[in-house]
Amino acid sequence: MGKEKKSYEMNMCEGPLVGKMLVFTIPLMFSGILQLLFNAADTIVVGRYAGPQALAAVGSTTSLINLLVNMFMGLSVGANILVSRYYGAKKDEDIRETVHTSITFAALAGVVLAVLGNIFAKPLLVLMGSPDDVVDLAAIYVKIYFTGMPVILVYNYGAAILRAIGDTKRPLYYLTVAGAVNVVLNLVFVIGLDLSVAGVALATVISQCISVALLLWCMCRMEGSCRLEPKKLGMNKEKVKLLLRHGLPAGLQGSVFSFSNVLIQSSINSFGSVAMAGSSAAANIEGFVYTAMNSFQQTALCFTSQNLGGGKYDRITKVLRNSVLMVTLVGVVMGGGCYFFGDPLLHIYSSDPEVISYGLTRMKWICLPYFACGIMDALVGMLRGLGYAVVPMAVSIIGACGFRILWIVTVFSRFHSLDVLYSSYIISWIITGGTHLICFIIVWRKLKKRLKTSSKA
Repeated sequence: MGKEKKSYEMNMCEGPLVGKMLVFTIPLMFSGILQLLFNAADTIVVGRYAGPQALAAVGSTTSLINLLVNMFMGLSVGANILVSRYYGAKKDEDIRETVHTSITFAALAGVVLAVLGNIFAKPLLVLMGSPDDVVDLAAIYVKIYFTGMPVILVYNYGAAILRAIGDTKRPLYYLTVAGAVNVVLNLVFVIGLDLSVAGVALATVISQCISVALLLWCMCRMEGSCRLEPKKLGMNKEKVKLLLRHGLPAGLQGSVFSFSNVLIQSSINSFGSVAMAGSSAAANIEGFVYTAMNSFQQTALCFTSQNLGGGKYDRITKVLRNSVLMVTLVGVVMGGGCYFFGDPLLHIYSSDPEVISYGLTRMKWICLPYFACGIMDALVGMLRGLGYAVVPMAVSIIGACGFRILWIVTVFSRFHSLDVLYSSYIISWIITGGTHLICFIIVWRKLKKRLKTSSKA
């Protein structure tokens, strides 16, 4: 594949693991952080220049957007798993079919989401209990955001394909350009044109259009099996089935997680718009820690898939060890740092002392023990990489989502405080992470036994 391969692709089946995992993860980490900066820029600008109601409106839409989007975003995991495995096994034609099927599926799914988001935005926000002084502004943000959903999904599926072959650098470059555009447009639309919530939503969608244009330009110019050829766009039935088999459990898991977060957001809404604003600001800061840690889930998934496809089974347990150690270090340093510097960080979003107080309450319960969530997610990546998509979905739905919902309707309903509400996170991470580890041990033993049997035969 010439210069393209030397510059951007990565053979994860050979060479020292730690170095390669870091080279893969660091650009991925910064890419995720840049994507978060889109929303953070929205939140900061509206918080400073459009008031607490606008800040609450933008922040309170996150759980609803994720509820509607995560199903389709989860299917990009299927594209990642398939391309990684085919790449490790050197099956070029299968890669080509997966690439074109995935991009086509993403575009069509984006159109469906755009329609659904515009129709159901306000009814769902009302159902969540959004206050009267917030709901109309939040509905405007959601409708504009969902109008751009086709390009947002295509970007995420395209980036998943590049990650599968070890290329995490070019998506970072494209997001850097788009992020700069987003910040400039926020300032122009909100401060210059006084468009408030509509302005930040438009800035986000326009910047996403730029990032997806750059990504598609890159894929059309690539050499080799991941090259995108517009005339070959379409959906291969077999690849759609595999995409659904590997990605649908991840999508369902994400949607159910989002449903539990919608319930938590609704519970937060019951404390009023100031508590909502504080929670929204804290959640934005937490997002940077989560994204940094979540990059190790994607690293674990890609490295496990490639090594499974390439038959390098002895490297898989090393991937697990490295992933857990790295994500723990990142979670402890970043999570602790965000909490201890929480006051000045929250001042970026709002100067209201009450908003900051509510934000610090949330960060105390979530940022400090956040490494437990990172370990849980890394184990999910390992299981998915081994081809076990249903197991982590079932464990996560029962252990995390089911527990949080049960907590809300029992403990929280009796002891109605934000401390009690937020404490459900750390308990669910410990329960779910421990169960994922047990599942990985069982799955790995079965896999090794199967390999021994097949080698004797």
